[in-house]
Amino acid sequence: MIRNRKWIKGVQAAALAIAVCFSIGATDATARYEKLNHQFMCSCGCGQVLGECNHVGCPASPVQLAELKADMTNGMGDKEIMDSFAAKYGATVLAAPTTTGFNLVAWIAPFAVFLAALLGTILLVRHWSVGRKQLGEPSNTPEMDALRERIRRETGSEGSY
Repeated sequence: MIRNRKWIKGVQAAALAIAVCFSIGATDATARYEKLNHQFMCSCGCGQVLGECNHVGCPASPVQLAELKADMTNGMGDKEIMDSFAAKYGATVLAAPTTTGFNLVAWIAPFAVFLAALLGTILLVRHWSVGRKQLGEPSNTPEMDALRERIRRETGSEGSY
């Protein structure tokens, strides 16, 4: 009885392992397709990612998606597909700029501007704080004592200064 249960558990585990292996292989092309269609912009001018273009009657997205599927079916690699789309539709079809050549500026510029603004702010605050005088204790010179006494008389206050 116990031996039978172990055998059944072993068969179930093997069946599960086989099912997982087949499902991983089956979704690989789908995952690649989803990844690639989110790396392109729809060329109709809607400003949406190709895989998310949802406006009714879009003339471009069905054509581009079919072309993407055909390129994948023909065995083209991701880089080749991206290059062919950029050659056919222009560099604006890429959802993110490449990391080569002048396009590298698009990745570096936001960080450089942020760091420059941060440095400028630090220098400005430092400049403001250096120019400020530190207020010390009020002086107790005879002139200040006379002035305080006159202020007390004129305002009628009895507070201490």
